[in-house]
Amino acid sequence: MTTAPDTIVLIHGFWVTPRSWEHWITHYEARGYTVLAPAYPGFEVEVEAINADPQFIGDLELHTIVDHLAAIVGQLDTPPILIGHSAGGALTQLLLDRGYGAVGVGLNSAPPEGVRTTPLSQLRSTWAAFKNPANRHRPVPLSAEQWHYAFTNTFDDAESLRLYERYHVPASGRILWSSVLANFMPGPQDAHVDFHRADRPPLLFISGSEDHIMPPSVQRANAKKYDDATVTEVVEYDGQPHLLPASPGWEEIADFALDWAEEHAGAPRAQPA
Repeated sequence: MTTAPDTIVLIHGFWVTPRSWEHWITHYEARGYTVLAPAYPGFEVEVEAINADPQFIGDLELHTIVDHLAAIVGQLDTPPILIGHSAGGALTQLLLDRGYGAVGVGLNSAPPEGVRTTPLSQLRSTWAAFKNPANRHRPVPLSAEQWHYAFTNTFDDAESLRLYERYHVPASGRILWSSVLANFMPGPQDAHVDFHRADRPPLLFISGSEDHIMPPSVQRANAKKYDDATVTEVVEYDGQPHLLPASPGWEEIADFALDWAEEHAGAPRAQPA
């Protein structure tokens, strides 16, 4: 008999920290769950401290993050519900592929290796990293204006700036560049998953229709890569931007994500036809 998950692991994306989950943590705790929001290595301090000295971010590598998260999830008594935002959605897929987690949800998820859909809005959102090859070895911040376009384009200027000051930190140029180059290098790279794995846990992609950095076309392309033998669904929320964890109406999204996860966590894995 499958034991229902009693823990939710919230995985943050790039350009933010676990602070971006602050509302979801208390919301899910009120529903009776133990909630973990682990930081990437070095991100355990507050946003303000990271921004004061962000140089360590330039050395961060994807496999280091995955190994760190796998160690946290792997020590739990029961496989948890994994919910990731943006790059955290890609990390959720990597963890599920490696056998961690009972079910996964990606909010405006970044794709793993092998998904080559690249909308123009995504290029504009990430241009801060790719405009200079030297950024491969640097932490890459966004300006308040770049943040507004990429994360909070449905917010007014004042609210976007408030969220920028509360949540924003630089991202790893090394990982951003590596994620793009991985699709043009031979052999599996750090962001590889087996899209044909029939025993992968159920996976839901939640997409915001107004997301610039990971728009709905990316979510659909990501989901399409997986075999029909696995439970993989895409749901789109109209009018929502990239920063779903803090957007108006986040409570509805959080409840839907958890309800779906609860429904599917104990579901038997689909078998190949």
